[in-house]
Amino acid sequence: MLNIKNLQDLKVFVLTAKTGSLSAAARQLDLSPAVVSARIKRLEEDVGTALLFRTTRSLRLSPEGLRLLPAAQLALASLEEATEEIASGRKIVRDKLQISMPSDLGRNLLLNWLDEFQERYPEVSLRIQLSDRLADLYRQPVDLAIRYGLAADSGMVAIPLAPDNRRVLCASPAYIARHGLPTTPADLVNHNCLRFHLDDELHETWQFESDGKRESITVRGNRQSDDGEIVHRWAVAGYGIAYKSFLDVSQSLQQGKLVRLCPEWLAERAPLSLVCADRRQLSTTVTLLRDHLRQQLNKLAK
Repeated sequence: MLNIKNLQDLKVFVLTAKTGSLSAAARQLDLSPAVVSARIKRLEEDVGTALLFRTTRSLRLSPEGLRLLPAAQLALASLEEATEEIASGRKIVRDKLQISMPSDLGRNLLLNWLDEFQERYPEVSLRIQLSDRLADLYRQPVDLAIRYGLAADSGMVAIPLAPDNRRVLCASPAYIARHGLPTTPADLVNHNCLRFHLDDELHETWQFESDGKRESITVRGNRQSDDGEIVHRWAVAGYGIAYKSFLDVSQSLQQGKLVRLCPEWLAERAPLSLVCADRRQLSTTVTLLRDHLRQQLNKLAK
């Protein structure tokens, strides 16, 4: 097991590898070449193998030295960053994240929240993909996905953001004034329902439950889209009834642009999660982002 007695030994090794010379490393560290040589020898004893091949005229890394070098550089960089955080009294986060998110939720809520996150952590770089099509986290250049529903691939890592979120039935006051107020899910067959495509599957069976009773209603309508924000806009404009995630339409409900219908009936669950392909991707930045998004989601009126 590796037992490095002095982190300076790693620093000496990295600098020697960088400069290609014991003497050059000694000058930069303000040490004698003999001390530099002794520290590298001590490190080699710790790892149990030669890291450098040295002659009077040349120096090169052994295969084991080549393997250790990037890990040593990363360890020293992490230590320096942690020291800087402690000295400055604030959390410094540096990272690049590529995030896929749903169209409606992304544009109307998440983008503002991500702006706030980057203001707090300006060293974080984000690349955003807005689409209701599910990104392939194995093949596409995407680190994280913010998704509704359960992860289709059991190998995915899903971190709950809003596990209790559900869909709601809603329409604009103008639509209700023209076409009347449905009082039960069964009444939907007499209304124009705004339907949504997800990955080429038309979502036209809307599910509800109340007092242990379940209803599955196959709806019809003259408008359908594979973009959730378009369905949201159609509902606000008075073109029909929408079956949307509460999170998507929470602001429109609060502002009176939409009215919740049949509130005594619970619609199907639509849990929101932060999804990645591998648990090793759960960096400090991802954890902070998760906490920030949860905090913002909890502020929404239920």
